[in-house]
Amino acid sequence: MSALSSLAQLEATATGRARPLATVRHCHLADAPLVMVPLKLAGEAAAPLAVMLGSDPDAPALLIVPQPRNRDLRFRFAAALGRRVLNHIETSRGDVEELPPGKDGEERIRYGGAPQILVPNRGGIGFLRLLGRSTRFRRTEGPYAVDPEVPVSGRWLTWFADRNDRPGSSLMLAMTEVLRRHWATGQSSLEDGNLAALVGWIDPPDGLDGFAAASRAEDPITCPPSGPTTDPTFDNEVLAPAISAYSESNGDSRAEERVRAALASQLTPTWDLMWQAVGLLRALPEGASVADRWERDRDSFTYYHQTFGEAYPQARRDPPVRAAKRLHDLERAQEAYEAQRAFDDPLVMAEHRLAGQAFGGVVTESDPTRLDESGKRPKLRPHLRVRTEDPVRLDIGTTVCNAARPAVKGKIVEFGTGGILMELTGGMGRKLSPEPGSVPDVGDSVCFTALTVGSWGAAKFPDAEDTPWTHGGPPEEYVPTDHDAAEEWR
Repeated sequence: MSALSSLAQLEATATGRARPLATVRHCHLADAPLVMVPLKLAGEAAAPLAVMLGSDPDAPALLIVPQPRNRDLRFRFAAALGRRVLNHIETSRGDVEELPPGKDGEERIRYGGAPQILVPNRGGIGFLRLLGRSTRFRRTEGPYAVDPEVPVSGRWLTWFADRNDRPGSSLMLAMTEVLRRHWATGQSSLEDGNLAALVGWIDPPDGLDGFAAASRAEDPITCPPSGPTTDPTFDNEVLAPAISAYSESNGDSRAEERVRAALASQLTPTWDLMWQAVGLLRALPEGASVADRWERDRDSFTYYHQTFGEAYPQARRDPPVRAAKRLHDLERAQEAYEAQRAFDDPLVMAEHRLAGQAFGGVVTESDPTRLDESGKRPKLRPHLRVRTEDPVRLDIGTTVCNAARPAVKGKIVEFGTGGILMELTGGMGRKLSPEPGSVPDVGDSVCFTALTVGSWGAAKFPDAEDTPWTHGGPPEEYVPTDHDAAEEWR
């Protein structure tokens, strides 16, 4: 936790109201996201119990499994859920955009839109990940055949969960995590995992402050858990008798309706909270870099949608080369995401200034036309001196960039009594005179930081057939087996 976050948390405790950690929204919100509130059977990792979902806050759909231990009912639920997920995917594509040819000369396209799934918390993402893993290998022919939507939607759920691992992606979001990036509450991070308590701190009901709203959220009758786990008292006193009655009635519609009503009472409060949270986030202006990250999400969605039928379902485990590439991509995405958030938002940048990884101040000296003539050709190398009171923890020679214009880069030359002297090295144009506005003038307020986007390029990895012996040698080609298809729901 940074000093700024700690201060915001203390202010929230003192005022009884959450304090902002951001001035802009650092994620994309679709016009019609698919909100999903899942529940699972207690004691089972991926046995579905119910889900409330939809893109209209006034018209949620409720899918249930009246007897979660019945295989046929589970897969009937999975098929119904799959149809709705696939429908959301198809209706979210938008128009096709034609892009300039890539480096290989091939024409490219990108969908104008992409699907977005919102769930209450990390547990919801974990449950959907397991549900995808438990259904994507299922067979549509032969013994224990399932509806075609089941394995297809299972592959898509796995893909959504994998994209959630990528920092900055907005294709699948856990609402508690998104809210915690934008507000600080007066409670612990563990308590922030309760959506009702978190929203209560940010937007408490009339007559209540954050403390009272969070205390109210601890009552499972007033604010049932946000899933995917259920309240033990509800399980024992309400749900178990209703499921037993359904089993004893051999599927009587009235017994099923009893189970449905019980589950609706648990899901509806969270459904309302989800849309309240969406409204809170929509009230924040979108950060400048969010559109670029959403563009990459749309690229990924387009590629996966176009190549969906050309590959087997995702393997249980990545082979060594693919795993190394994935880890490398995630690390690069994390670096870029942290830098972009700071460039978009002065409150986020303030955290880095307090940590000594950025500094702000006033330009006291500026030599925009200085040339370095030590080499064969002169190079434009302006000098800039910035007076700052920030606790700078950067070394001489560290590469920094202008937060207002990240393309303008330089290096620290010296720390003196008059401020920090920098030599600008790039982002000012290709001529021996800088482009207008690229070099700050004396008296300008500036902020420079060691945060950069793409400071290290893509690494080169061997082809799969060249996997070294230290990593098991070339892996065998993955082909789904009967064991994959028989994977249990736990």
